[in-house]
Amino acid sequence: MSEGTPRIVVTVAAPVEAVWDALRNKEKIQHWHGWEYEGLDAEIDLIFFTAFTEDGEAHTLELQGGDVFAVEPWEGGSRITLTRAPHGDDPEWDAYYDDITEGWTTFIQQLRFALERHPGEARRTLFYSGAGDRSTGPASELGLDGAVGSAYEGEVVGELVTGQVFFRSENQVGLTVDQWGDGLLVLSHAGVSEQKPTGAAMAVLTFYGVGDEVRAGVDARWQAWWSPRYPEQKLPGT
Repeated sequence: MSEGTPRIVVTVAAPVEAVWDALRNKEKIQHWHGWEYEGLDAEIDLIFFTAFTEDGEAHTLELQGGDVFAVEPWEGGSRITLTRAPHGDDPEWDAYYDDITEGWTTFIQQLRFALERHPGEARRTLFYSGAGDRSTGPASELGLDGAVGSAYEGEVVGELVTGQVFFRSENQVGLTVDQWGDGLLVLSHAGVSEQKPTGAAMAVLTFYGVGDEVRAGVDARWQAWWSPRYPEQKLPGT
């Protein structure tokens, strides 16, 4: 489990007002938060519009649970700082603390991507997750371990793709994908640990202007590639 209170800091090439609107406008939140699934609307309502405290002038937002966003002017645009809530007294809930931190890392980078490259545009997404005792994550398996800003080109899960490395963090890499309407591929991996005895891996694929047939074809290829490498985690007793 992480020690201390993590802070996620991301600079965005967009004005403070645009970033703040992306945090407080439900339609805009749908452009970057999470991924498509039946409960996304309810999740957004729960996280962003239930038991929150905001200061529109200071551009600070405290969410239910104690996570705090602060948006401030920064050279070339804005800086977002998310300060995670302190660890609580519930061991079962704290077991997910690091997962939530990783999730926020993904989502804030998706927010940055949406504002910088697709402001106001709706997206389509695909999501995969799983476990397994592999020592390497999907980025390494796919040969996508380049430095931030570097270009890449290659066959990725049966598709020739090109783009650039958009971001890197300790456990994640994000890459632009030209063939997905200038989309985004986020890959993450956490190795075997006391908290994750089988490890964990995740992928979020974001598309713009791509039709259902193309998206379905991508999904079929990724399902076939992903499932044997990072199967769904089996819960005790199942």
